[in-house]
Amino acid sequence: MTMKTSDFFVKRLKEWGVTRIFGYPGDGINGVLGAIQRANKAGDGIEFIQVRHEEMAAFMAVGHAKFTGEPGVCLSTGGPGATHLLTGLYDAKMDHAPVLAISGQAETTARGASYQQEMNLDRIFADVANFVQEAASPAQVRHLVDRGVRIAIAQNGVGVVILPKDIQDEEWQPPAHTHGFTHSAVGYQRPRVIPHDCDLQRAAEVLNAGKKVAILIGAGARNAAVEVVQAANVLGAGVAKALLGKDVLPDDAPFVTGSIGLLGTEPSWKLMQKCDTLLMIGSGFPWTEFLPPEGQARAVQIDIDPAMLGLRYPCEVALHGDATETLQALLPLLTHKEDRSWQEEIARQVQAWWQVMEQRAMAPARPVNPQRVVWEMSPLLPENAIVTSDSGSCANWFARDYRVKQGQRASLSGGLACMGAAVPYAIAAKFAAPEKPVVALVGDGAMQMNNMAELITVQKYWQQWQDPRLIICVFNNQDLNQVTWEQRVMEGNPRFEASQQVPDVRYAEFARSLGLQGIFVDTPEALSTAWQQALQADRPVLLEVKTDPEVAPLPPHITLKQAKAFMASMVKGDRGAVQVLSDTASQLFHKKS
Repeated sequence: MTMKTSDFFVKRLKEWGVTRIFGYPGDGINGVLGAIQRANKAGDGIEFIQVRHEEMAAFMAVGHAKFTGEPGVCLSTGGPGATHLLTGLYDAKMDHAPVLAISGQAETTARGASYQQEMNLDRIFADVANFVQEAASPAQVRHLVDRGVRIAIAQNGVGVVILPKDIQDEEWQPPAHTHGFTHSAVGYQRPRVIPHDCDLQRAAEVLNAGKKVAILIGAGARNAAVEVVQAANVLGAGVAKALLGKDVLPDDAPFVTGSIGLLGTEPSWKLMQKCDTLLMIGSGFPWTEFLPPEGQARAVQIDIDPAMLGLRYPCEVALHGDATETLQALLPLLTHKEDRSWQEEIARQVQAWWQVMEQRAMAPARPVNPQRVVWEMSPLLPENAIVTSDSGSCANWFARDYRVKQGQRASLSGGLACMGAAVPYAIAAKFAAPEKPVVALVGDGAMQMNNMAELITVQKYWQQWQDPRLIICVFNNQDLNQVTWEQRVMEGNPRFEASQQVPDVRYAEFARSLGLQGIFVDTPEALSTAWQQALQADRPVLLEVKTDPEVAPLPPHITLKQAKAFMASMVKGDRGAVQVLSDTASQLFHKKS
């Protein structure tokens, strides 16, 4: 019995361990969809998740990769379907998440004829992809799949395979054993990457000489949590977390200072400003103004990607290696520091900071303080919860007010900082771990941009999940809030009504219209009960909270230039000038009653 090329393609994906594909149909990819259907009917297929938009499919593939460590897979037709994938694929590229994208294409016989939906997709995907290739014959497909998946995994990047419509339906032909053909195989095993002993010794000498050691971790340290804690204990160090590394260590560890950067904490700022030695592990944190001033600290960096070494801070020793393996080799060379005064001071600052965070969260607002939304959520979440956040001001409260527990997972669009990622990430998390509760923190701008439609995807699939709890918390403040504050603080301009005003939409009612549960909160006293109700629900919940847009996402350190710009925006006639100044003063000076 003959096999179509599309059938071989799906079979090969299955051999690579692919279990799920997020996508949207179209005639340019119908051959592959038919193959998925036939494989599923035979009982050896791949689950296909139908999304509302191809961009969301790509984001879900990223979410799958982040929360499972496996490559995520997305699919689209050619033309506009393919171009819709790009934003999510750039999210994968910039956050180093392995993703394979499958795209349809016009027939090979029509290529070069300005045919409908014909695009030079290999050129379009060239910037985002670590590997991209369009199939020209059935015998080529085998090595395209193998290379696309292997390179995506090995390089933590994006592979793209483009399949013209006619190639999908042609009879599968294995590569011949003759000139002009190549034979490839399934499988990839990561190598053991460890620096040379002499470099480890040099790194140890730098770290042992330090009296005030700071450690900065990112997503690359995720599998090295035990080793990071051991290093911090030996060196008497404090540990700051880049946003993508937020869930690497729990926030109840006394030496963990929390997030770093504009969305970071004051203890992380002080840690970097006062340290004399810096150890960076698996982080490409971009905001160098939040690192020690150049020349203040001696630095050691560990990263699996050599392109990231020495890129953010002048490192005396750059160690190319896996974080876990490298730390295991480095730890025996480190000297236990008897003087613990530096780490003890860090612990005092962290304890004081959490008290400040509680005071800020409980400060009055009009009507609900957005910080309190996350502050009330944090202690109620079970230890196996997964939390996603969108970009925007909600990411500030995710970064600062969400206290990660051991065993919880969390992520957001880091390098790309794209609006609209939280809900597709959360949906991917539910498919990857249907037994776990998932929470997505979303601004109303992102919700209107593309996430409301994905509530339909939730409605379509939620009854398949072992634990039905998926909570989408919408901060309804009718403002593109992060950009409003950037206008004020970075540019010194008042809020621009034409660009910033967001329509008031009844999100909870929309969720209820889909058969989901909707909860609306417009008083701070109702928050805790609302979270408890959502976490006890028998179906997905949209928790809509009417939040105050004038609560400032205060950075851990305000420069004189920022302060001047902020005041300038107020005197230029900002809509909420009086309220902004009142709320900001409340944030800075409010004391817990």
